[in-house]
Amino acid sequence: MILGLFPELSAPGGIQRSSCLTALALRSFAAARGETSWFVSLKDSAEKRSVTAAGHEIPFTGCGGSKSLFLSHALGLAIRQPSLVVALHPNLAPVAIAMKLLAPGMNTVVVVHGVEVWTPLPFLQRLALQSADRVIAPSQDTFSRTLKEQRVRSAKMRKLAWSLGPEFNECKPLLAPASRPANFPSGRIILTVGRWDASEAYKGVDHLIAAMPVLLKEFPDVQLAAVGEGTDLPRLRALARESGASDHIHFLPFIVHDQLPNAYDACEIFAMPSRGEGFGLVFIEAMARARPAIGGAHGGTPDVIDDGKTGFLVSYGDVNQLVDRLKRLLASERLRREMGVAALDKVKHEFTFTRFSSDLAAILTELCE
Repeated sequence: MILGLFPELSAPGGIQRSSCLTALALRSFAAARGETSWFVSLKDSAEKRSVTAAGHEIPFTGCGGSKSLFLSHALGLAIRQPSLVVALHPNLAPVAIAMKLLAPGMNTVVVVHGVEVWTPLPFLQRLALQSADRVIAPSQDTFSRTLKEQRVRSAKMRKLAWSLGPEFNECKPLLAPASRPANFPSGRIILTVGRWDASEAYKGVDHLIAAMPVLLKEFPDVQLAAVGEGTDLPRLRALARESGASDHIHFLPFIVHDQLPNAYDACEIFAMPSRGEGFGLVFIEAMARARPAIGGAHGGTPDVIDDGKTGFLVSYGDVNQLVDRLKRLLASERLRREMGVAALDKVKHEFTFTRFSSDLAAILTELCE
Protein backbone atom coordinates (compact mmCIF):
# COMPACT_ATOMS: atom_id res chain seq x y z
CA MET A 1 0.00 0.00 0.00
CA ILE A 2 1.11 3.55 -0.82
CA LEU A 3 -0.25 6.33 1.40
CA GLY A 4 -0.61 10.08 0.96
CA LEU A 5 -1.01 12.56 3.82
CA PHE A 6 -2.51 15.86 2.66
CA PRO A 7 -3.22 19.14 4.45
CA GLU A 8 -6.19 19.78 2.11
CA LEU A 9 -7.40 18.68 -1.31
CA SER A 10 -10.72 20.33 -2.13
CA ALA A 11 -10.03 24.04 -1.51
CA PRO A 12 -8.77 26.48 -4.18
CA GLY A 13 -5.09 27.36 -4.21
CA GLY A 14 -1.80 26.34 -5.75
CA ILE A 15 -0.75 23.95 -2.97
CA GLN A 16 -4.15 22.23 -3.07
CA ARG A 17 -3.98 21.96 -6.85
CA SER A 18 -0.46 20.50 -6.78
CA SER A 19 -1.60 18.11 -4.04
CA CYS A 20 -4.41 16.81 -6.28
CA LEU A 21 -1.97 16.26 -9.14
CA THR A 22 0.43 14.48 -6.77
CA ALA A 23 -2.46 12.23 -5.68
CA LEU A 24 -3.17 11.36 -9.32
CA ALA A 25 0.50 10.57 -9.92
CA LEU A 26 0.68 8.46 -6.75
CA ARG A 27 -2.36 6.44 -7.82
CA SER A 28 -0.73 5.76 -11.17
CA PHE A 29 2.57 4.82 -9.52
CA ALA A 30 0.84 2.44 -7.10
CA ALA A 31 -1.18 0.80 -9.88
CA ALA A 32 1.96 0.24 -11.97
CA ARG A 33 3.51 -1.58 -9.01
CA GLY A 34 0.41 -3.63 -8.31
CA GLU A 35 -0.21 -1.81 -5.02
CA THR A 36 -3.22 -0.02 -3.62
CA SER A 37 -3.22 3.66 -2.61
CA TRP A 38 -5.04 5.56 0.10
CA PHE A 39 -5.12 9.25 1.00
CA VAL A 40 -5.94 11.08 4.24
CA SER A 41 -6.71 14.83 4.35
CA LEU A 42 -6.45 16.88 7.53
CA LYS A 43 -8.69 19.86 6.71
CA ASP A 44 -11.29 18.39 4.33
CA SER A 45 -14.56 17.52 6.03
CA ALA A 46 -15.25 13.96 7.14
CA GLU A 47 -18.39 14.00 4.99
CA LYS A 48 -16.44 14.73 1.82
CA ARG A 49 -15.07 11.46 0.43
CA SER A 50 -13.56 12.47 -2.91
CA VAL A 51 -12.40 15.35 -5.08
CA THR A 52 -12.36 15.59 -8.87
CA ALA A 53 -9.20 16.70 -10.62
CA ALA A 54 -8.81 16.80 -14.41
CA GLY A 55 -11.85 14.55 -14.77
CA HIS A 56 -10.46 11.94 -12.35
CA GLU A 57 -12.08 11.19 -9.01
CA ILE A 58 -9.66 10.99 -6.09
CA PRO A 59 -11.10 9.22 -3.01
CA PHE A 60 -9.77 10.18 0.41
CA THR A 61 -10.58 10.18 4.11
CA GLY A 62 -11.30 13.66 5.46
CA CYS A 63 -10.68 14.57 9.10
CA GLY A 64 -12.48 17.92 9.38
CA GLY A 65 -9.43 19.65 10.81
CA SER A 66 -9.12 17.24 13.75
CA LYS A 67 -5.43 16.48 14.33
CA SER A 68 -6.23 13.60 16.66
CA LEU A 69 -8.53 11.98 14.08
CA PHE A 70 -5.90 12.51 11.38
CA LEU A 71 -3.24 10.84 13.53
CA SER A 72 -5.60 7.99 14.37
CA HIS A 73 -6.32 7.30 10.69
CA ALA A 74 -2.63 7.51 9.78
CA LEU A 75 -1.52 5.13 12.54
CA GLY A 76 -4.34 2.74 11.69
CA LEU A 77 -3.07 2.57 8.10
CA ALA A 78 0.53 2.15 9.29
CA ILE A 79 -0.44 -1.09 11.04
CA ARG A 80 -1.12 -2.50 7.56
CA GLN A 81 2.62 -2.13 6.78
CA PRO A 82 2.53 0.21 3.76
CA SER A 83 5.61 0.41 1.57
CA LEU A 84 5.59 4.19 1.22
CA VAL A 85 4.01 7.31 2.72
CA VAL A 86 4.19 10.75 1.10
CA ALA A 87 3.42 13.76 3.33
CA LEU A 88 2.41 16.83 1.31
CA HIS A 89 3.55 19.41 3.87
CA PRO A 90 6.39 19.57 6.41
CA ASN A 91 3.83 20.08 9.22
CA LEU A 92 2.68 16.52 8.50
CA ALA A 93 6.21 15.09 8.63
CA PRO A 94 5.97 14.17 12.37
CA VAL A 95 2.92 12.00 11.57
CA ALA A 96 4.85 10.19 8.85
CA ILE A 97 7.74 9.53 11.23
CA ALA A 98 5.32 8.28 13.93
CA MET A 99 3.85 5.87 11.36
CA LYS A 100 7.32 4.46 10.75
CA LEU A 101 7.46 3.27 14.37
CA LEU A 102 4.63 0.89 13.49
CA ALA A 103 5.93 0.13 9.98
CA PRO A 104 9.76 0.09 10.17
CA GLY A 105 10.11 -0.99 6.54
CA MET A 106 8.09 1.93 5.21
CA ASN A 107 9.81 4.67 3.20
CA THR A 108 8.92 8.30 3.99
CA VAL A 109 8.77 11.26 1.61
CA VAL A 110 7.95 14.86 2.58
CA VAL A 111 7.04 17.56 0.05
CA VAL A 112 7.93 21.18 0.85
CA HIS A 113 6.42 24.09 -1.05
CA GLY A 114 8.04 27.42 -0.29
CA VAL A 115 7.59 30.06 2.37
CA GLU A 116 6.98 27.55 5.17
CA VAL A 117 10.61 26.34 4.97
CA TRP A 118 12.29 29.68 4.35
CA THR A 119 12.88 30.10 8.08
CA PRO A 120 13.67 27.33 10.60
CA LEU A 121 10.67 25.15 11.42
CA PRO A 122 9.75 24.34 15.02
CA PHE A 123 12.03 21.68 16.47
CA LEU A 124 9.70 18.69 16.05
CA GLN A 125 8.81 19.46 12.41
CA ARG A 126 12.43 20.18 11.53
CA LEU A 127 13.63 16.93 13.14
CA ALA A 128 10.91 14.95 11.32
CA LEU A 129 11.84 16.60 8.02
CA GLN A 130 15.49 15.71 8.56
CA SER A 131 14.47 12.11 9.35
CA ALA A 132 12.51 11.60 6.12
CA ASP A 133 14.04 9.36 3.47
CA ARG A 134 13.41 11.94 0.74
CA VAL A 135 12.42 15.63 0.70
CA ILE A 136 10.99 17.05 -2.54
CA ALA A 137 11.04 20.79 -3.40
CA PRO A 138 9.37 22.44 -6.44
CA SER A 139 12.06 25.03 -7.23
CA GLN A 140 15.79 25.60 -6.87
CA ASP A 141 15.18 28.42 -4.38
CA THR A 142 13.03 26.28 -2.08
CA PHE A 143 15.53 23.41 -2.50
CA SER A 144 18.42 25.65 -1.40
CA ARG A 145 16.53 27.21 1.49
CA THR A 146 15.50 23.80 2.80
CA LEU A 147 19.14 22.75 2.85
CA LYS A 148 20.20 25.92 4.63
CA GLU A 149 17.34 26.61 7.05
CA GLN A 150 16.16 23.08 7.87
CA ARG A 151 19.58 21.38 7.75
CA VAL A 152 18.30 18.55 5.54
CA ARG A 153 21.13 16.51 4.04
CA SER A 154 21.57 17.22 0.33
CA ALA A 155 21.61 13.49 -0.48
CA LYS A 156 17.96 13.31 0.62
CA MET A 157 16.79 16.28 -1.43
CA ARG A 158 15.17 16.11 -4.86
CA LYS A 159 13.80 18.90 -7.06
CA LEU A 160 10.48 18.34 -8.81
CA ALA A 161 8.69 21.25 -10.49
CA TRP A 162 4.91 21.37 -10.34
CA SER A 163 2.93 20.90 -13.52
CA LEU A 164 -0.34 21.48 -15.26
CA GLY A 165 -2.96 18.75 -15.03
CA PRO A 166 -3.36 15.93 -17.54
CA GLU A 167 -6.15 17.89 -19.24
CA PHE A 168 -3.38 19.97 -20.85
CA ASN A 169 -2.29 17.85 -23.80
CA GLU A 170 0.99 19.08 -25.23
CA CYS A 171 0.21 17.37 -28.53
CA LYS A 172 -2.82 19.54 -29.26
CA PRO A 173 -2.87 23.16 -30.46
CA LEU A 174 -4.06 25.87 -28.10
CA LEU A 175 -7.83 25.80 -27.77
CA ALA A 176 -9.81 28.69 -29.21
CA PRO A 177 -10.72 31.36 -26.64
CA ALA A 178 -13.96 30.65 -24.80
CA SER A 179 -16.48 33.09 -23.39
CA ARG A 180 -15.37 35.44 -20.63
CA PRO A 181 -16.15 34.47 -17.02
CA ALA A 182 -19.17 36.11 -15.41
CA ASN A 183 -18.68 39.79 -14.47
CA PHE A 184 -15.28 39.87 -16.19
CA PRO A 185 -14.43 43.43 -17.32
CA SER A 186 -14.06 44.42 -20.94
CA GLY A 187 -11.06 46.28 -22.28
CA ARG A 188 -7.35 45.50 -22.13
CA ILE A 189 -6.95 43.24 -19.14
CA ILE A 190 -4.03 42.79 -16.77
CA LEU A 191 -4.95 39.68 -14.78
CA THR A 192 -3.76 38.47 -11.39
CA VAL A 193 -5.03 35.38 -9.57
CA GLY A 194 -4.43 34.33 -5.98
CA ARG A 195 -5.59 34.04 -2.42
CA TRP A 196 -5.65 37.52 -0.91
CA ASP A 197 -5.09 36.71 2.77
CA ALA A 198 -3.51 39.21 5.14
CA SER A 199 -0.86 36.59 5.96
CA GLU A 200 0.06 36.51 2.26
CA ALA A 201 0.10 40.23 1.56
CA TYR A 202 3.36 39.84 -0.35
CA LYS A 203 1.69 38.88 -3.65
CA GLY A 204 2.18 42.38 -5.09
CA VAL A 205 -1.46 43.23 -5.83
CA ASP A 206 -0.98 46.55 -4.01
CA HIS A 207 1.84 47.38 -6.43
CA LEU A 208 -0.34 46.57 -9.43
CA ILE A 209 -2.97 48.92 -7.98
CA ALA A 210 -0.32 51.65 -7.58
CA ALA A 211 0.71 51.16 -11.21
CA MET A 212 -2.77 51.68 -12.62
CA PRO A 213 -3.04 55.52 -12.45
CA VAL A 214 0.27 55.80 -14.35
CA LEU A 215 -0.74 53.22 -16.97
CA LEU A 216 -4.09 54.89 -17.58
CA LYS A 217 -2.39 58.06 -18.78
CA GLU A 218 -1.16 56.17 -21.88
CA PHE A 219 -3.64 53.30 -22.06
CA PRO A 220 -7.05 54.64 -21.02
CA ASP A 221 -8.84 51.33 -21.63
CA VAL A 222 -6.55 49.19 -19.45
CA GLN A 223 -8.24 47.22 -16.64
CA LEU A 224 -6.86 45.29 -13.67
CA ALA A 225 -8.77 42.11 -12.79
CA ALA A 226 -7.84 40.53 -9.45
CA VAL A 227 -9.40 37.08 -9.09
CA GLY A 228 -9.45 35.64 -5.57
CA GLU A 229 -10.72 36.07 -2.04
CA GLY A 230 -9.27 36.47 1.43
CA THR A 231 -8.88 38.62 4.52
CA ASP A 232 -6.68 41.20 2.75
CA LEU A 233 -9.46 42.27 0.37
CA PRO A 234 -10.69 45.24 2.49
CA ARG A 235 -7.19 46.75 2.46
CA LEU A 236 -6.80 46.17 -1.28
CA ARG A 237 -10.22 47.69 -2.02
CA ALA A 238 -9.28 50.74 0.06
CA LEU A 239 -6.03 51.12 -1.88
CA ALA A 240 -7.99 50.93 -5.14
CA ARG A 241 -10.32 53.73 -3.98
CA GLU A 242 -7.39 55.88 -2.83
CA SER A 243 -5.58 55.38 -6.16
CA GLY A 244 -8.28 57.26 -8.06
CA ALA A 245 -8.42 54.39 -10.56
CA SER A 246 -11.03 52.25 -8.84
CA ASP A 247 -13.28 52.25 -11.93
CA HIS A 248 -10.53 50.29 -13.70
CA ILE A 249 -9.74 47.88 -10.83
CA HIS A 250 -12.00 44.87 -10.45
CA PHE A 251 -12.03 42.31 -7.60
CA LEU A 252 -13.65 39.07 -8.69
CA PRO A 253 -14.36 35.95 -6.60
CA PHE A 254 -12.57 32.66 -7.13
CA ILE A 255 -13.25 31.10 -10.53
CA VAL A 256 -13.61 27.31 -10.60
CA HIS A 257 -10.45 25.77 -11.96
CA ASP A 258 -11.84 24.42 -15.23
CA GLN A 259 -13.08 27.95 -16.06
CA LEU A 260 -9.76 29.67 -15.32
CA PRO A 261 -8.52 29.22 -18.93
CA ASN A 262 -11.35 31.55 -19.97
CA ALA A 263 -9.94 34.25 -17.69
CA TYR A 264 -6.41 33.78 -19.02
CA ASP A 265 -7.73 33.92 -22.60
CA ALA A 266 -9.47 37.21 -21.84
CA CYS A 267 -6.34 38.96 -20.59
CA GLU A 268 -3.37 40.43 -22.44
CA ILE A 269 -0.90 40.12 -19.55
CA PHE A 270 -0.74 37.99 -16.41
CA ALA A 271 1.03 39.63 -13.48
CA MET A 272 1.80 38.65 -9.88
CA PRO A 273 4.90 40.63 -8.82
CA SER A 274 5.27 38.70 -5.58
CA ARG A 275 8.06 38.96 -3.03
CA GLY A 276 8.52 35.22 -3.28
CA GLU A 277 6.69 32.12 -4.48
CA GLY A 278 7.70 28.55 -3.78
CA PHE A 279 6.88 27.92 -7.42
CA GLY A 280 3.89 29.84 -8.80
CA LEU A 281 1.43 27.47 -10.47
CA VAL A 282 -0.66 30.37 -11.80
CA PHE A 283 2.24 31.46 -14.00
CA ILE A 284 2.34 28.21 -15.95
CA GLU A 285 -1.48 28.22 -16.19
CA ALA A 286 -1.29 31.64 -17.89
CA MET A 287 1.70 30.62 -20.01
CA ALA A 288 -0.24 27.56 -21.22
CA ARG A 289 -2.72 30.02 -22.77
CA ALA A 290 0.16 31.81 -24.55
CA ARG A 291 0.12 34.82 -22.25
CA PRO A 292 3.28 36.68 -21.18
CA ALA A 293 3.75 36.73 -17.40
CA ILE A 294 5.26 39.26 -15.00
CA GLY A 295 6.50 37.92 -11.67
CA GLY A 296 8.86 38.83 -8.85
CA ALA A 297 12.57 38.19 -9.38
CA HIS A 298 12.59 36.18 -6.17
CA GLY A 299 11.81 32.71 -4.83
CA GLY A 300 10.85 30.04 -7.31
CA THR A 301 9.43 32.37 -9.97
CA PRO A 302 12.73 32.63 -11.95
CA ASP A 303 12.46 28.85 -12.48
CA VAL A 304 9.23 29.51 -14.38
CA ILE A 305 9.60 32.88 -16.13
CA ASP A 306 12.59 33.49 -18.41
CA ASP A 307 13.14 37.23 -18.05
CA GLY A 308 12.82 39.00 -21.40
CA LYS A 309 11.76 35.81 -23.20
CA THR A 310 8.53 34.40 -21.71
CA GLY A 311 7.75 37.49 -19.64
CA PHE A 312 9.49 39.79 -17.19
CA LEU A 313 10.89 39.52 -13.67
CA VAL A 314 10.71 42.63 -11.47
CA SER A 315 12.07 43.56 -8.06
CA TYR A 316 9.43 43.37 -5.35
CA GLY A 317 8.13 46.83 -4.44
CA ASP A 318 9.72 48.60 -7.43
CA VAL A 319 6.56 50.11 -8.91
CA ASN A 320 8.49 52.11 -11.50
CA GLN A 321 10.08 48.96 -12.89
CA LEU A 322 6.69 47.21 -12.84
CA VAL A 323 5.10 50.12 -14.75
CA ASP A 324 7.92 50.05 -17.32
CA ARG A 325 7.45 46.31 -18.04
CA LEU A 326 3.68 46.62 -18.22
CA LYS A 327 4.00 49.57 -20.62
CA ARG A 328 6.34 47.59 -22.88
CA LEU A 329 3.81 44.78 -23.18
CA LEU A 330 0.77 47.01 -23.53
CA ALA A 331 2.49 49.04 -26.27
CA SER A 332 3.50 46.09 -28.45
CA GLU A 333 1.18 43.38 -29.70
CA ARG A 334 4.16 41.77 -31.39
CA LEU A 335 6.09 41.52 -28.10
CA ARG A 336 3.07 40.03 -26.33
CA ARG A 337 2.62 37.48 -29.11
CA GLU A 338 6.31 36.49 -29.23
CA MET A 339 6.54 36.12 -25.46
CA GLY A 340 3.27 34.21 -25.39
CA VAL A 341 4.51 31.72 -27.98
CA ALA A 342 7.77 31.24 -26.04
CA ALA A 343 5.81 30.80 -22.81
CA LEU A 344 3.59 28.11 -24.31
CA ASP A 345 6.63 26.34 -25.74
CA LYS A 346 8.27 26.26 -22.30
CA VAL A 347 5.14 24.79 -20.73
CA LYS A 348 4.99 22.07 -23.39
CA HIS A 349 8.56 21.04 -22.67
CA GLU A 350 8.88 21.50 -18.91
CA PHE A 351 5.54 21.62 -17.11
CA THR A 352 3.32 18.81 -18.38
CA PHE A 353 1.69 16.25 -16.10
CA THR A 354 3.37 13.49 -18.10
CA ARG A 355 6.77 14.89 -17.14
CA PHE A 356 5.73 15.45 -13.51
CA SER A 357 4.27 11.96 -13.09
CA SER A 358 7.29 10.33 -14.72
CA ASP A 359 9.81 12.28 -12.64
CA LEU A 360 7.92 11.59 -9.40
CA ALA A 361 7.81 7.88 -10.27
CA ALA A 362 11.57 7.91 -10.84
CA ILE A 363 12.18 9.50 -7.42
CA LEU A 364 9.93 7.00 -5.67
CA THR A 365 11.29 4.01 -7.59
CA GLU A 366 14.84 4.97 -6.65
CA LEU A 367 13.78 5.12 -3.02
CA CYS A 368 11.73 1.93 -2.94
CA GLU A 369 14.39 -0.13 -4.66
